[in-house]
Amino acid sequence: MKKTLHLLFLIFPIWIFSQNTSDKIIYYDSIGKDVSKENHISYRIIKDYYTEKDLYQIKDYYKSGVLKMEGNSKTKDGFSKEGKFVYYYDNGNRKREENYFKGRLKGSFKEWYENGNPKLEGEYFQDEKTLSSDFRMDNYWNSKNEHLVVNGNGNYDENDKEVIVKGKIKNGYKDEIWTGTNKKLNYSYIDIYKKGRFISGKSTDSLGVERKYDVLEVRPLPKKGVNDFYKFIGDNFVKTKEAVNNKVAGKIIVQFIIAKDGKIVEPKILKSLGYGLDEELIRVITSYENWNSGQQRGVPVRVQYSIPITVTN
Repeated sequence: MKKTLHLLFLIFPIWIFSQNTSDKIIYYDSIGKDVSKENHISYRIIKDYYTEKDLYQIKDYYKSGVLKMEGNSKTKDGFSKEGKFVYYYDNGNRKREENYFKGRLKGSFKEWYENGNPKLEGEYFQDEKTLSSDFRMDNYWNSKNEHLVVNGNGNYDENDKEVIVKGKIKNGYKDEIWTGTNKKLNYSYIDIYKKGRFISGKSTDSLGVERKYDVLEVRPLPKKGVNDFYKFIGDNFVKTKEAVNNKVAGKIIVQFIIAKDGKIVEPKILKSLGYGLDEELIRVITSYENWNSGQQRGVPVRVQYSIPITVTN
């Protein structure tokens, strides 16, 4: 759906990679926006960025030089994940290990606690009809290292700083009644499952308002469809004189939030082309307001999007 032995070792590859002109280093702030080296929180090294390959090796690092993530992508920007991806805590311990096929989760999945103890083991299966991935849980340990789900059967019981979740796992899938609390969004819920299939649920927010639902999540979408949204951008985006004179072309990546009322707010440029094109794209996107808001268990939520826009000559 959140190392110190490695630190000295990892500092040296940074120097080596920086000497290879075919590699690229990108510096990020806390929200993943490109920033200068002086202001970065983390950074990414894309090996052989300036050569044409079928797969590109991507590694993210914490500012300290400790490895944060490693994996491969079919595209240089890292948006088409392929094969195994491994994530790490800033103390060097593994955090999560997952596998991708054609950019979607498929295959084994593992999680660990920050102290190195195991948390979760399972497997993702792709549904070609819905283009989604279903998860089968094999083993689960709580923060006390108690093995609560064994070989796909048992009782899941998680309580951390963001959520409280309890329910039965049978043959690897959720079954019967599941209860939980989303501490961040401040609501509680009761969900009903049958052999892994979600049946229905009811949530109660902090004001006591109850909402019934038959789907767990509803993605925000343009009221007239995605094609209408992109057509609006194409029809209204005007290339600046500076960009035309300098024959600027390439890709802009913009991040924005679909608010609870369906409006586009907090736009940020993650990958810039400059020459006034970034500001023009933000102007166009924020003027499109015809979105249905997202929902989680019937509760309206803010949802973050990142989209690439290609500018041609």
